[in-house]
Amino acid sequence: MSADRPTDRPAGLVDLVVLGAGPAGLTAADIAATGGLTVALVDSGHALGGQFWRHPPSGSEISGTERFHHDLTAYRRLVANLERHAASGRLVLRLGHHAWTAAVVDEGVELHLVDRRRVGEEQAVVVRGRRLLVATGAHDLQLPFPGWDLPGVFTAGGLQALLKGSGVAGGRRVVVAGTGPFLLPVAVGLADAKARVVGVHEANDPRRWLSHATSLARLPGKAVEGAGYAASLLKHRIPVHVRSAVVAAHGDDRVEAVTVARLDRTGVVVEGTQRQIVVDAVGVGWGFTPQLDLAVTLGCQLASSEDGNCVVAVDEWQRTSVSGVLAAGETCGVGGAVLAALEGRLAAEGLLRDVGSRSTSSEGELRRVRRAVTRHRAFARAMRMAHPVPSGWASWLDSGTTVCRCEEVTAGAVADVVDAGARDGRQVKQLTRAGMGWCQGRICGFAIECLARGSVPGVADPAVAAERLVAAPVLLGTLAAPTTNDPPDGQPSRSSAM
Repeated sequence: MSADRPTDRPAGLVDLVVLGAGPAGLTAADIAATGGLTVALVDSGHALGGQFWRHPPSGSEISGTERFHHDLTAYRRLVANLERHAASGRLVLRLGHHAWTAAVVDEGVELHLVDRRRVGEEQAVVVRGRRLLVATGAHDLQLPFPGWDLPGVFTAGGLQALLKGSGVAGGRRVVVAGTGPFLLPVAVGLADAKARVVGVHEANDPRRWLSHATSLARLPGKAVEGAGYAASLLKHRIPVHVRSAVVAAHGDDRVEAVTVARLDRTGVVVEGTQRQIVVDAVGVGWGFTPQLDLAVTLGCQLASSEDGNCVVAVDEWQRTSVSGVLAAGETCGVGGAVLAALEGRLAAEGLLRDVGSRSTSSEGELRRVRRAVTRHRAFARAMRMAHPVPSGWASWLDSGTTVCRCEEVTAGAVADVVDAGARDGRQVKQLTRAGMGWCQGRICGFAIECLARGSVPGVADPAVAAERLVAAPVLLGTLAAPTTNDPPDGQPSRSSAM
């Protein structure tokens, strides 16, 4: 089925707009439509699944990417359900649509989109719903280091996206570094794609998990999953180095080598342990940051998270502080695909109750869902505590290290304005333009805040969350052209994994 096939379904106000077609959004859209509600499902990607179930575009000749995925059975079931909902008229699908702003209006919520399915033919689109579910996921948290702006230096998530979306490895000889369990599937996936992974460098000490053994014991599946990755690492002969990090990348036109080093308990390099490794690609990840742009624009109350992030505050049914706006998945705290799907289920079930529709789950099933949510959230908190950003990471920088790539602001320039009195990231931004470029601080914002404050923020301050009135780049000509609200898509597209 093609996502570009027009339908004759009239435009109008749907019961629920779901923004994000990852595990949370797909689950919520399925349950809401099953309960009899009309749903518009919006995603910037060209296939259902979000980043977790990322697939090649519909109709591409790329195949074999399913081996890089988890739980494709659940994905296929959700897609099949959504196809039935689309055929019944309860679901309108908008793939390839980027949401750039949203507003609360009299009848509900208005979502402003840019249709980017056809290159050179962008079109402004408005979708209106009585309620909106924000399930926009998260992106990689990054820290700068000398040479991180060389071609061939990827985020860990970027390397995995290449595997899932294109079936290719980002290099032939690769180092994976940073912190957190996510490094393991990235390394194993690269090895399965025939890359030589010369090492995984974990900045923290795994013994930090000993303080959180209860949270791990309550989810034995996580231990089994970890054991599976350990077996794969052994099979591929991938060495794992703990309390170790990539502290510099080297090369002329692209990365040719990296410097790795042992770290002390604070994350400062232990002198004499530095060594260079020849590579042609490196993937670095320090966790994830929730995508909060539209939630902030809508005025949703935020809460603090132990990993230094702000998250959307929700009640027991995933309702936010703004009437008619719900949130689920990584926007409420990074906790993985299973937790995201559980939260999407609660959001849809709560909405069905709010509008007087029949629930799709029994009370007993919902109690089990809530218990599972509690276990997964506890595990997510333990993971954040066991894999923090090292407090001494800034010691890896030199004055010429670029920290804001868009505006080419160096660590030395940031240090100068901090010495002159700048005390937070906002003041550094005003004085250096750091964070004013194409990414609007999404990549450098956390690092700039750390450098301005002289430490890694232990608890996020919701009061300083950045508001970006334009959440995605949009051409002025697109906005000036007539806006459509005609639904262009009838049914979900089958990906190559189907």
